[in-house]
Amino acid sequence: MSAIAIIPARGGSKRIPRKNLKLFHGEPMIVHSIRLALASGLFQQVVVSTDDEEIATLARARGAQVPFMRPAALADDFAGTAAVIAHAVETLKGQGWSFDFACCIYATAPLLQARFLCQGLELLEQNPEKSFAFSVCEFGFPIQRALMLDGQGALLPIYPEYRQTRSQDLPPSFQDAGQFYWGRSSAWSGGEVMYSSASLPVILPRYLVQDIDTPEDWKRAEYLYAALKAGGELQ
Repeated sequence: MSAIAIIPARGGSKRIPRKNLKLFHGEPMIVHSIRLALASGLFQQVVVSTDDEEIATLARARGAQVPFMRPAALADDFAGTAAVIAHAVETLKGQGWSFDFACCIYATAPLLQARFLCQGLELLEQNPEKSFAFSVCEFGFPIQRALMLDGQGALLPIYPEYRQTRSQDLPPSFQDAGQFYWGRSSAWSGGEVMYSSASLPVILPRYLVQDIDTPEDWKRAEYLYAALKAGGELQ
């Protein structure tokens, strides 16, 4: 079966301006994702979906393809990932491309490892009744014991019914790790819901997961990357 990678990378970014092009350990951030996707050997093609000519030029120079420019309606702050990938899949099919699977890899996933991409594809190949497989990690503490601030700044339990329950007696919960999303091309095109029983988890260790939306996130990701590189876990 054939597979392609789609890396969504719009030009606009409010909290970290030009985030996808900002240097991360000596390389533009998006280059880390392009390089990993190409080196993984999993994909017939690596495609970047962008509205930005500078990103498109860089992507092509680093071995990715940019066979279309993303429309402005899918490049604002409100465009969801699923809609962006569905547009890419439909556009590529309209250009004559044929593939069974499409894997969305975020441009801001420098901690991603190819072995987890392999696991995701294997899960879908082994479970033909499923539509998606994507990266998740366990919350570091039971969400049932989460707290919130009331209007006066006081701490209150979000789930007061679990106030006296020991943390070790609560089931684990998982979060979207925000690194990659494998999906059958028909599932992307058909608008199937990802957060559903149609999806399978690729469970990552928490130390390999860092969302990068703020300058604080960026700094933490840099520290993690350096430590993982020194420990031989990143190439």
